[in-house]
Amino acid sequence: QVHLVESGGGLVQAGGSLRVSCAASGRSFSRLAMAWFRQAPGKEREFVAGINWKGDSTAYADSVKGRFTISRDNLKNTMYLQMNSLKPEDTAVYYCTADYSLGLRIGIQEYAYWGQGTQVTVSS
Repeated sequence: QVHLVESGGGLVQAGGSLRVSCAASGRSFSRLAMAWFRQAPGKEREFVAGINWKGDSTAYADSVKGRFTISRDNLKNTMYLQMNSLKPEDTAVYYCTADYSLGLRIGIQEYAYWGQGTQVTVSS
């Protein structure tokens, strides 16, 4: 079992930055592929960024490419999402997710473990 807890969400003005974190508990964190998804009101949950177990392979949604950076620290059992140049359309609940895989995964159905989410609100 893997337990995920997000933190770091909040309110920020457009153009600002925010970093959200995901702390994982359980065994074998370094064997987990991980990702961030987000869900805005009235919309489906969508992929934002993903990272493989080692942290040397990443993927991003086109809408955040060049603005967001995903990373992980396997010694701290923590994953991060650095969000720069935030836009009002980035407003959503951001979810951390993980599953046992050495490869990168971007499909929502590929992840078994989910956090409770953290709200990110970008004001215009």
